[in-house]
Amino acid sequence: MSSSSLPPSQPPLPNRVLLVLMAAALTALIVLDVASVQPNRIVPGQGVDLWTMLGPAGVLVLSVPLGIAGLAWRATTERLCVTLGLIVLAMLGLPWALAGFCHAFIDPDAPYARAGLASGFWVLLFVFMLALIELKGRLRLPRGSWWGLGALMLGSWAVSLGSGALDRLALMQEYLGRSDKFLDALGYHSLLVAAAVGMSLIMGFALALAMRRWPRFERGINGLLSLIQTIPSLALFGLLLAPLAWLADRYDWLAAIGVQGIGAAPALIALVGYSLLPMTRNTFVALGDVDPGVIESARGMGMSPLQVFLQVRLPLALPVLIEGVRITSVQAIGLAAVAALIGAGGLGSFVFQGLGQAAMDLVLLGALPIIVMAVVVDGVLTALAGALRQGVRHDDR
Repeated sequence: MSSSSLPPSQPPLPNRVLLVLMAAALTALIVLDVASVQPNRIVPGQGVDLWTMLGPAGVLVLSVPLGIAGLAWRATTERLCVTLGLIVLAMLGLPWALAGFCHAFIDPDAPYARAGLASGFWVLLFVFMLALIELKGRLRLPRGSWWGLGALMLGSWAVSLGSGALDRLALMQEYLGRSDKFLDALGYHSLLVAAAVGMSLIMGFALALAMRRWPRFERGINGLLSLIQTIPSLALFGLLLAPLAWLADRYDWLAAIGVQGIGAAPALIALVGYSLLPMTRNTFVALGDVDPGVIESARGMGMSPLQVFLQVRLPLALPVLIEGVRITSVQAIGLAAVAALIGAGGLGSFVFQGLGQAAMDLVLLGALPIIVMAVVVDGVLTALAGALRQGVRHDDR
């Protein structure tokens, strides 16, 4: 075929997602305040926009989303790689820009003065995170490189926080005032979630096996678990208070192990109840979706039913089963915060204390770790499920 008969190559198309995100970033930087100065914890802060903060140098900040928009207009792979580099550099620089703001705008002789994070900062951070998600879907980079970039960005925040450069930030002031309680709440929240997910995994696995063994129970089990799922979380916590209080009063051994109307017991029961439906359903689907031909081949090789289950069916079902654990874990991390309303403690206690005191930085002290925990757990379990799927495909070959 002659070169003249070849179809013309298509020019690179614009990446509309990145263009919209950068338009949002520019709007936030121009219109919204990016930080605030608070004389103390109670008095509302005075907003500071980009131009007040940096003066003419603010144009350099605006050049980042403008440059990314220019690269996204003709979104070749090379341009998207450059875009990724710009966004990573911007994310690395955010904590140090805040440190510079604290040093320049907060009077060191005013012990209660602090710097707050205004709406423009949160919009910018959210936009950059969405841009990273978009680039992750477009660029076929090795999985380890994304983990490395994530560790690099988190490391920048860790160094800035550990060095004391952000100690005058209002969020850090809240943390420094209750660091011991924060670490206890973080550990308790993690333990509560781990216990709920572990118990739901065992119970969900047993229920899935029962549904496979006795199919007539499938509709009843799914109906009961779906009913629990439809009950609002606060209502379920409230429904558990009276019976658990009665049981603890009637049986001393239950009170001795900590069962009571409020606290960890109703929180754990409710979390397990909410976790059972996704765990049971994913386990049931995972075990049932294994190729029947593979099972027949294993039986033809003389494997016993137990060997077929442990060596063939369960390993092949693991990727989908891990997806159930991922969904359950992320859901439990969020619901455990609501359990603070019934005295269960955890990070949710900071959220509700902050709401009661109209202290939004205290709310963030509880909310941000919950978000980080959910994102990390989701990423780790997604990567684990992907690795297991690749292993299964490799074994099939």
